[in-house]
Amino acid sequence: MNEAWNHYDPQGFYDELIASLQCSRPHSRKLVDYLASLSHEDFNQRVTESELVICEMGITFTVYSDAGNIDRAWPFDIIPRAMPSSEWQCTEKGLKQRIRALNAFIQDSYNERRAIRDCVIPEAVVMQSKGYRTACEGMEPPHGVWANICGSDLVRHNDGVMYVLEDNLRVPSGVAYMLENRRIIKRVLPEMFNVLPISPVSDYPAQLYDMLASLRPDLNHPTIALLTPGIYNSAYFEHAYLAQQAGLVLLEGADLVVGKDGYVYMKTIQGPERVDVIYRRIDDDFIDPEVFRPDSMLGVPGIMRAWREGKVAIANAPGCGVADDKVIYAYVPDMIRYYLGEEPLLPNVPTWVCRRPDDCAYVLEHLAELVVKPANESGGYGMLVGPHASAEKVAEFRELIKANPDNYIAQPTLSLSVNPTFCDTHIVPRHLDLRPFILSGETTYVTPGGLTRVAMQAGSLVVNSSQGGGSKDTWIVADQETPQTGERA
Repeated sequence: MNEAWNHYDPQGFYDELIASLQCSRPHSRKLVDYLASLSHEDFNQRVTESELVICEMGITFTVYSDAGNIDRAWPFDIIPRAMPSSEWQCTEKGLKQRIRALNAFIQDSYNERRAIRDCVIPEAVVMQSKGYRTACEGMEPPHGVWANICGSDLVRHNDGVMYVLEDNLRVPSGVAYMLENRRIIKRVLPEMFNVLPISPVSDYPAQLYDMLASLRPDLNHPTIALLTPGIYNSAYFEHAYLAQQAGLVLLEGADLVVGKDGYVYMKTIQGPERVDVIYRRIDDDFIDPEVFRPDSMLGVPGIMRAWREGKVAIANAPGCGVADDKVIYAYVPDMIRYYLGEEPLLPNVPTWVCRRPDDCAYVLEHLAELVVKPANESGGYGMLVGPHASAEKVAEFRELIKANPDNYIAQPTLSLSVNPTFCDTHIVPRHLDLRPFILSGETTYVTPGGLTRVAMQAGSLVVNSSQGGGSKDTWIVADQETPQTGERA
């Protein structure tokens, strides 16, 4: 494979492994040298082995389509993305700072509303957010933490700076695939774990359990359940995986009932058993038909009442989606300064908020150059990537923004960093992002690295697996001057 690496060209983009033609970055040198030393036959055999492992383990994701729910094998590339631990330590500090500010904002929004009163964030932005829930007003969850599990998406620009693209606070997904990516790569590239000090990620299930248990500090051994919408949900593989790995009880709404005493019970053949903590993977709208959608068959009638009375803890707390909003995102740096008295350690992507007249005028004038996002969509849906859009699509978004400017933000089209990726027998650069996972309870934990998602199509910036994206294992590699013990094969 040496010839393939000698001819690899990042095409002017910042590359996570390669500094320039035929020159790898210091933290990735041993990885690149090893991959280059493999013969074509040996490399292809490892690619094939990774595909067999995915099938053997049953690692799938579901795509919703007109033809129904389609289960597909998890898309995985065996060339990892690597980052030096010195850089990661700064990133981790920035993520912890950010989640502290976001939780302070959510707590404030449902209680004193100081940031609104002090004109840090416009009242309309908060109160008109689709994620705002009046049923949560006056609540304070354990430790003042609303978003117990957060997945913040990071991207690196050509300037080498890592930016926060968005925060996922409602029911963030993907951590099971991060864990499985590591298991796969240890099967197909085991030698590298004896050569490089790579930070382990395998303790995430234990960290998840400890965080959830901390939400009931009054109990020594709380019963913890993962509430899933069921087998037809696109993330059901992850729900079942995390329940098994973390020792949680996997339940659907029909398995639970709120008793006359206000506590939540699961139905068992021995009779009702109390549930103390619920890790819910169901959106607010469906969690309690008594409070939100009355036609919901997924939730538990009365569960919001039990939560408000402190008889069950729920992670993530209902209502935390008020901060999982593309417009609110633009105000996070101000939140950090206001609530923490600190400067942001991780920058936002520069953002124009269309509810501001000057910003809106700029966006409408430069629409074909920008990425436009609606406030409450996710998964890459409902957005405009101006440079890749047709004239008709640009015109359509112009009218949408004019009709409802409060619902849109716009950002420059970043030159996302790339990583060598194996596509159609060639090693080529492909754009990527990174989703680390942050657990917040009594303490805060950040996964070393996270889920790297890859846009597998040439030139594409869309990394979502539902739209053709793939994934890679993410290695946090100890710097040479500060060696440390890493994960072993």
